[in-house]
Parts: sequence; structure tokens; C-alpha cells
Amino acid sequence: MTDRQRLKEILLEKSYREGAFTLTSGKTSDFYIDGKQTTLSAEGALLCGKLLFQLIAENETKIDAVGGMTLGADPLVTAVSIASFLQDAPIPAFIVRKEAKGHGTGNYIEGLKNMADGCTVALLEDVVTTGGTLIKVIDRVEAAGFKVGLVATVIERQEGGTAVLAEAGYTLKSIFTREELLSK
Repeated sequence: MTDRQRLKEILLEKSYREGAFTLTSGKTSDFYIDGKQTTLSAEGALLCGKLLFQLIAENETKIDAVGGMTLGADPLVTAVSIASFLQDAPIPAFIVRKEAKGHGTGNYIEGLKNMADGCTVALLEDVVTTGGTLIKVIDRVEAAGFKVGLVATVIERQEGGTAVLAEAGYTLKSIFTREELLSK
């Protein structure tokens, strides 16, 4: 069994639910994917880290750091950073806060000491629906002087996020689309 096949099993077991749900975007849906149930499990985190690092390693543009919006991206960026280190190609992680830190430096971004000024970053999210969270992260990261070289997710729900990101000039790469996740 491949890492991707095993991750699919874990996602379907731990993260995928059917029913009536209200999403972060405010939209309602007949299914929900709680990515953190997978990304916070040891095996799920390891597989996500390995597969997302593979996307980064295959990316045309060299990636110098990996980050995303807290809380969904926190376990992912850590897993990718660890996976990169284990492959002798260490990439530091960073986290983008929802609100600027209210004390100390007042930063939106944690982990800046590990990043070179103006470096190229990959931005991650566990599940993408509308792309709104990633657009916020892109805006904050670019405002801080970094370049976005890759935008990736574990699952793309196929509900407009790819188009929103494309309209803003970014290609979304995913380990799974909803269709791929649910296919037999």
C-alpha cells in the first residue's frame, strides 16, 4: 500500500463525515472534513508531512520555508518540516496568526528567525473550500516581504477554492480532491 492510499484510509476513517454542517465560510454542506482528526494523529501527520514535502520537492520554484494559518496548518507545517529534515533537506516552519500578537513584537507571523528576508514560501491548509483562508495568509505573508512559491492542501473540496486562488494568480496543488478521496 502506498503512503497516499494509507492516508486516504485514515482520512475516511477519522476526518470525513456526512450530515448537515456549517463551514468556516458560512456555507452549509452535506459533508464535513475535519482534517485535524487526521493531521493530529501520529500516522496521519507523518503521511501528510511526507506527501506535502514531496509536492514541495517537486515544485519548480525552490521553497525556503513552509507555513499556514493557525490552527489548521499548524500540524501540517510541523510535519512537513520534520519530513524535510529526515530527507536531509530541512525547511523551517512558520505559523500565521489570525490576529496580530497583542504584545511583544506584535507580529502576525511566528518563526521569522528561521526565515531569510524575502524568501520563497509554501503555504499549506488541511482542507480548502472557498480559498478565503489561503488568500488571507497570502496577503499577510506577502505584506511581510515573502514570495509565495506554492499553495497546497491535503483535500480540495471542489467548491470554488481552486478558482478563487487562480483568479488571484496562484495554483492550488492537493494530495486529494473530494472526488479522489471518495472514489473507490
